[in-house]
Amino acid sequence: MTSIVTIIDDGNITLKPTSTSDNSEAHKSAVLHRHLHNPPKRVVSAKDNYLTLENGRKIFDATGGAAVACIGHGDESVKAAVARQMDQVSYCHSLFFSSSGAENLATALIKSTGGVMAKAFIVSSGSEAMEAAMKLARQHFLELSPSEPDRSRFIARRESYHGTTLGSLAMGGHVARRKLFEPMLMGNISHVSPCNAYRGTHDGESTEEYVGRLAQELEDEFQRVGPHTVCAFVAEPVVGAALGCVPSVPGYLKAMKAVCDRHGALLILDEVMCGMGRTGTVHAWQQEDISPDIQTLGKGLGGGYAPIAALMMNHRIVDALDRGTGNFMHGQTYQGHPVACAAAFEVQNIIKSRQLVDNVAAMGKLLEEGLKANLENHPNVGNIRGRGLFWGVEFVQDKATKQAFAPEMGIAMRVHEMGIQEPYNISLYPGSGSVDGRLGDHVILSPAYNITEHEIGYIISQTTKVVQEVFAGLSSKP
Repeated sequence: MTSIVTIIDDGNITLKPTSTSDNSEAHKSAVLHRHLHNPPKRVVSAKDNYLTLENGRKIFDATGGAAVACIGHGDESVKAAVARQMDQVSYCHSLFFSSSGAENLATALIKSTGGVMAKAFIVSSGSEAMEAAMKLARQHFLELSPSEPDRSRFIARRESYHGTTLGSLAMGGHVARRKLFEPMLMGNISHVSPCNAYRGTHDGESTEEYVGRLAQELEDEFQRVGPHTVCAFVAEPVVGAALGCVPSVPGYLKAMKAVCDRHGALLILDEVMCGMGRTGTVHAWQQEDISPDIQTLGKGLGGGYAPIAALMMNHRIVDALDRGTGNFMHGQTYQGHPVACAAAFEVQNIIKSRQLVDNVAAMGKLLEEGLKANLENHPNVGNIRGRGLFWGVEFVQDKATKQAFAPEMGIAMRVHEMGIQEPYNISLYPGSGSVDGRLGDHVILSPAYNITEHEIGYIISQTTKVVQEVFAGLSSKP
């Protein structure tokens, strides 16, 4: 395998071959790819779970990209829905006009919460959704009577990822992703420990004791910065790219919400990666016996058929705005884009009508069982965790001590690179920083919601072979 060094970009690991040439394919492209020295493979077609490259080779997409392609590729009904919307209107300015696409999607989203949430605000990316959530949280306290203008701070978690724009990057706590831009990041956001049972629980500590310790840490942070200054606590119910599908332990989010409620702060849940059916319920918080004040969502919303994300807010937020100015001081050119909304609405119709969330839960159990049966005893597999069709495999140098590999070894990317080669032809999503934002390697498996039992078996088999091959190669080196 080519010798590599790893580069962290906007939340993913990329690789840079040690020998490069100005005549590489990347230098022939007008696209500023994620790395100038490592051009991506070109996809010429995609159907169901397969990506076809320009050389004719087919890659099984076991991750839906970054947990995006939730109903697979090339669905004819989505294409037809997009065409119907374009026949009506492709774009209109949201300050003056709305569209059936936007209205239908927002209504469906609110219904999916059982009426717990009140309104939806539709944007084009998860980063935009987080930026909007931050502004909405701040404005909420200004709309109250009396207003609470001192509230401008946020508390989030280390080893988290909430987006790549400056505000959302500041909200995230991933050291490597922040490092280059640290001098530019907002200073009104602080971070507490993530909920990561594999690496965070002390020896002999029960789940209840672990939750209590994390709740006390959050309480201490509120007291440190001043409870009256905090707008919200921000967390992912199941941490995606930053930790590799780490779910909250039972009772964690309920305890965190209790701290927020005690101090009048909001709870913002980032479900951009783990939401919209990915973990076995439409919303991940529906398994947690709590609901957020504000929720961001994205990837599984449109399934990759259009760039779309959203935030939803509960009645507390909307009622305060309604009694105040009635005007959310935020807007974007492409918010509520009719065609993107029509695509997402059809994706959600497909998920509901074909009962795909139920399939996520059922196939997720098979994926969990298969991964654990085949890889749990591997000396370099430290932990297998997840929920629904959202599973992570964390790699370690020493299983007993949980010691991670050196970052420059690029273990996760090696697994990915091996996977997309012959004879495996499977795409596994790599990530790093699962220990402290710099150390730690994992891959994510997040197949489409309509995956079959046979295909689950194929994913398990190929993933096992790839992992075995990568580490066999490492152990054979002097």
